[in-house]
Amino acid sequence: MSLKDQHHTPRIIHHGGASGVTGSCHELVASPEHSLLVDCGLFQGEDAAADAFAQLEVNFDISRVRALVITHVHIDHVGRLPYLLAAGFSGPIICSKPTAELLPLVLEDALKIGFTRNRALIERFVDRVRELTVALGYRRWHDVVNDAGLALRVKLKRAGHILGSSYVEVAVNDKTHGDKGPGQRHRVVFSGDLGAPHSPLLAAPRSPYGADVLVLESTYGNRHHEGRRERSQALERAIEQALENRGTVIIPAFSIGRTQALLYELEGIVHRYKTRAAQAGRLDWSALEIIVDSPLAARFTRVYRRLAPYWDAEAQRRLRSGRHPLSFAGVYTVDDHAEHEQTVKYLAQSGRPAVVIAASGMCAGGRVVNYLRAMLGDPRHQVLFVGYQGAGTPGRDIQRYGPAGGYVVLDGERIDIRAGVTTISGYSAHAGCDDLLRFVRRMRRWPGEIRLVHGDDHARRALKQELEAMAQKRGENARVMLPQNAV
Repeated sequence: MSLKDQHHTPRIIHHGGASGVTGSCHELVASPEHSLLVDCGLFQGEDAAADAFAQLEVNFDISRVRALVITHVHIDHVGRLPYLLAAGFSGPIICSKPTAELLPLVLEDALKIGFTRNRALIERFVDRVRELTVALGYRRWHDVVNDAGLALRVKLKRAGHILGSSYVEVAVNDKTHGDKGPGQRHRVVFSGDLGAPHSPLLAAPRSPYGADVLVLESTYGNRHHEGRRERSQALERAIEQALENRGTVIIPAFSIGRTQALLYELEGIVHRYKTRAAQAGRLDWSALEIIVDSPLAARFTRVYRRLAPYWDAEAQRRLRSGRHPLSFAGVYTVDDHAEHEQTVKYLAQSGRPAVVIAASGMCAGGRVVNYLRAMLGDPRHQVLFVGYQGAGTPGRDIQRYGPAGGYVVLDGERIDIRAGVTTISGYSAHAGCDDLLRFVRRMRRWPGEIRLVHGDDHARRALKQELEAMAQKRGENARVMLPQNAV
């Protein structure tokens, strides 16, 4: 029986993140009176409508929503939370313990950018979110509803995307049959955003035992990532070129997740070079400055360090050996705007080799835009992309047109691209096509229905073909769907 056949049988409504990469918001309607919301994210890039405010409004019925589950704190998964609370939602906000630590920082920054600079209003909202937050340990069932007619439980498991990220198992037991015997039971899994194996600091996600329905992300459904060794070597080459050219490597990166992963990898590279210091002919890495130009990223990094018990086994070994993967010699943080402007000018003119990590990750705003405006026209410098660049963003334009000597428009200004442009897909926080297929393949009980979300049309269709071919080869009866956002 399909999940949509009976009104007491769960059904899924996508309020965002289905026909697009951003705006994730999925409602599992377990009964006419009870539903569960998974994420409530912001639309970005090409997914953002012309009437952006109307798109932000929560225009669906929230009277039946018993809880919101947050898979992780990226803005395309939590950015509409202020609107959800404004619409009257007062239920629990369920998330992992690390996510509960990170969420207030994300929301505070989002409110400053999109709502108000009024400190009192921001603090009032953030305090309200803290009151509603229910922080769960991994792999433990939590009751959302348990009455005479319905049992609705959730369990979080590590997703390996950013620190605290989770995928969500939902168990639904319809208890309305009474003397007719036990009601129908369903298991639904929402993948959230899955990480690639061997991501710095993060344990790789392990597949669930099984599900009736799997809601699966497909961001890189048509892409394959380099292995860890290949991507580390590519990062080293990019930095060595900066040293040779006396230029800057500009890395657009989101403040949470990608920045910390890059610092971890850079610490590993610097550590290896220190052990090879006696080798003749090697470039002098001691001349290299690593600059984190984002106050928000610096705050997140401090929280990441505090959450070291949630790091993976390799990172724990580094700590035990006396190393400091997120705070090591040569790393500098730029705080106020005046210091930021001085740093941009200094690096553009001085010829001092440096790596700059700055937000935003898709070059759609933030401090990275000033570095790009100052340096894209100079062949000494490089732009290094380490994450997904959404269609319609300046990052995608630089990535696409830069290698051919094209141009990009930043803040209304046309800038010719003479700097080098490199992409390392292996550092993406998202699982690649092989990783997504492996997540499904390793389930002991395959889902009868797989709903592909959080991907552009090409990625979703490519992953659908791969999943269908894999199901046919294994003799599994899995229907792969490409759902649309609810109107």
